[in-house]
Amino acid sequence: MRETKNLNLDWRFHLGDDPAADFMGYDDSAWRPVTLPHDWSVEHPFDRSHSSGTGYLPGGTAWYRKHFELGDLSGKRVRITFGGVYKHARVWINSNYLGGRAYGYSTFSFDITPFVRAGENVVCVRVEHEETADSRWFTGSGIYRDVTLTVTDECAFASEGVFAFTQGVENGVARICVQYETLGAQGAQFELIAPDGSTAASAQATGEKGEAQLALENALLWSPETPVLYTLTARAIRNGAVCDEHAIPFGVRTFAFDGDKGFFLNGVSRKLKGVCVHHDAGALGAAVPKAVWRRRLEVFKAMGCDAIRTAHNPPDTHLLDLCDEMGFLVMDEAFDEWEGAKNKWWQGHNVYPPKRFGYAEDFPLWHRADLEGMVKRDRNHPSIVIWSIGNEIDYPNDPYVTPLFDEVLGNNDANKPAAERRYDPRKPDAGRLAVVAKELTDIVHAVDPTRPVTSALSFPELSNRTGYADVLDIVGYNYKEKFYEEDHAKYPGRVIYGSENGKDMRAWLAVRDNDYICGQFLWTGIDFLGECHGWPVRISQAGLVDLAGFPKPGFYQRKAMWTDEKFVKIAVGDPNERWMGESERFFWNGNEGEELRVSCYTGEKEVELFLNGVSLGKKQIADEDGCRASWLVPYQPGELRAVVDGAQDTLVTPGCAASILLHADTTELSADGQSIAQVELCLVDAQGRPVGADEEVFFQILGDAQIIGIENGRPDDLTPYSSRSRNTFRGRAIVYIRAGLLAGDILLHCYTRTNLRATLELKQK
Repeated sequence: MRETKNLNLDWRFHLGDDPAADFMGYDDSAWRPVTLPHDWSVEHPFDRSHSSGTGYLPGGTAWYRKHFELGDLSGKRVRITFGGVYKHARVWINSNYLGGRAYGYSTFSFDITPFVRAGENVVCVRVEHEETADSRWFTGSGIYRDVTLTVTDECAFASEGVFAFTQGVENGVARICVQYETLGAQGAQFELIAPDGSTAASAQATGEKGEAQLALENALLWSPETPVLYTLTARAIRNGAVCDEHAIPFGVRTFAFDGDKGFFLNGVSRKLKGVCVHHDAGALGAAVPKAVWRRRLEVFKAMGCDAIRTAHNPPDTHLLDLCDEMGFLVMDEAFDEWEGAKNKWWQGHNVYPPKRFGYAEDFPLWHRADLEGMVKRDRNHPSIVIWSIGNEIDYPNDPYVTPLFDEVLGNNDANKPAAERRYDPRKPDAGRLAVVAKELTDIVHAVDPTRPVTSALSFPELSNRTGYADVLDIVGYNYKEKFYEEDHAKYPGRVIYGSENGKDMRAWLAVRDNDYICGQFLWTGIDFLGECHGWPVRISQAGLVDLAGFPKPGFYQRKAMWTDEKFVKIAVGDPNERWMGESERFFWNGNEGEELRVSCYTGEKEVELFLNGVSLGKKQIADEDGCRASWLVPYQPGELRAVVDGAQDTLVTPGCAASILLHADTTELSADGQSIAQVELCLVDAQGRPVGADEEVFFQILGDAQIIGIENGRPDDLTPYSSRSRNTFRGRAIVYIRAGLLAGDILLHCYTRTNLRATLELKQK
């Protein structure tokens, strides 16, 4: 029967190359022990000699080795799976070379049955990431996702060999198809288990591969509001006995995209209220535990978000699992570039000349395996409703060109040299994109014909003319709302949506007020490492949530647009900075008489602002105001209060920091070496009010646990992530703690130079 074992613990790591390290008998006792997931880039200082695009953090070449024991393997099949290795991974088992994978985001596996043995086994992984200017954002380096070992009987389901989907729902009865492929079985049995544990439907089929039909009565439908999950138990049968059993979460839902009426889920029209997310988590780099994704999704859910775009690569399966469990619709994306290498900024954003490393060098050889692998791995997730084959592949002159446009700028081309704006016949022709897009679309349809294929177009006015848009099932427009109406009329039946959008009200009204627009995905949900404008800024500040996971003012504007909740939120900023700029804060403090801009975010139509009990007037909020009213207010200490129908918000001038407030998402850890606690830290005054002034906080942990990261979200804080002290940013920070293997008490101590102290006790069981 099937047994899956997590192999994340007890790896040995060496930064540097050693050609002998693939030998099973190599002495790795001096290597550093690490726990997966692991990203070595964030263990090192920020340095401007590295690429601005990837956050000024290093890459390199490194080795990982893992010793593990196996019992009797007679009649067994063994497979090892890597969730993600950045990048150019090469793998050996017991001195035998298995192969490699170039793409740093692909999940890949090897059947290691011929090479493993009872007793000790050693897996060795070489990772090569020498050129960090290989992406437009942070990638990380190393084995940054889970590694698992699966042991089955020789007769078993093939890898990713079960695919279940809802064919339709009528009068409460769901028709479910299960396609399967086995390695030597004679048939299969399928049982659908309801959330209450009862058997809801069953079916069986004969043959080594085939399909079965299940009829589910009184079907409970999956949606963002009701993310109901059944369990599909699949059993492979040989000689009348079960030889393999596999349990797969399953959600019953139908969806449709219509060129005139938009998107429908379970027969009900709705707009996709989405955000784009990259795969890093600041201090943790690319090695992001599931609990961290959960906290982020909880914040997005509170904002009214119901959709996630995995920008711009296959995501961690933990994220997809959570989208299934918590109710998010997903656009699962494969690539940011195909055959043509894009500009990679390494001295600051749009600072020429660029470098041109990246996935393009591997695309011709690997694109089919990478795309098929993503779709096969992810196709059982009910959350996924769109497959994306690429992002901004048609970005003008980067590198594809066309004689149809002699000169053109993209949406992010400030200060682009004149020569780079113009048509150059020596560059690759944009007509090639339609050919490649057709091939990629066909690859996806062959593996999963149940979902549409899209690509996020940055230059639809060109891609409409080259045929690129025509080969897609649905067409994503990046920042091109101005073409919605024209293209809806010009291309009857075309499904249009915003695959990447700015956060202004105009972009949302283009979705809200046009039935034929399916939704939008904002750039971005949360700040991320890299794509920064230049030293010393290390991150992109495009998020509605900062890198530590705390909402920004834009979060509340979006909440006002996307929810019906009655609320108002006050933010204070510099009147000379663009609204919702980085100066906006949730504190009422300043210099006496200094003029400050006070913004109130709300979905209500009228708001009144008070300073120390005196009304500063009521303001009406129209659609064009973007759910925001603002005042210029000379600062005086005291109380700001905003009032709307049914809600109010108050800011009171805080005193000096008097204590440290700690809040953990959990105070109980499992002694498994993987469990995570996320501890939010806030400086407060004597009355317990948050304080905006910042102090350096020192951290110490006692017990069998480890601080794996400290993040404050400040864009230009270059404190190495390996440090065990960090300044707060606007009085806050977050600490990530990973469990050890021993039960007992864990104490987190925090203190400042001004003698503020706090201790948090965790239980490890």
